[in-house]
Amino acid sequence: MGCFLVPTTEAVIVTIAEHVAEKKALSSGNREEALKEVQAPKVPFTRKLSWLRNMLWGGSGLLAFEHVWHGEVVPWFPFLTAASDPADAAEMLHEMSTVGVTMAALVTVVWLGMVAVSSAVEKKAAQQTAEEAESKA
Repeated sequence: MGCFLVPTTEAVIVTIAEHVAEKKALSSGNREEALKEVQAPKVPFTRKLSWLRNMLWGGSGLLAFEHVWHGEVVPWFPFLTAASDPADAAEMLHEMSTVGVTMAALVTVVWLGMVAVSSAVEKKAAQQTAEEAESKA
């Protein structure tokens, strides 16, 4: 019924956080550019946040479409058909707190796995770069 609202809310928060992080990174961009020449390639955190943002918005969009398709979301107030009846509203809130939170948490856990794999690959590349630099010296 309204389970897609939980990952959508997380997507909004992540989008805001990404924009704040990008502005912060741009303000310290000159120092980072100088470091990039010396270090092995590294994926910026803002790019990693964009992975989470894209996963959340994509999943929320698909879920919202599915709810529209089944007539659970309508283009007139109160928009969610379950919100018009108190008994259905309680069921909707229960679904949001169980299914919605579980979906948002699962997407976040998958993203954390992606970040962990990315960090491991970056660390391996940094070690190889350091070994190559030592062998040349």
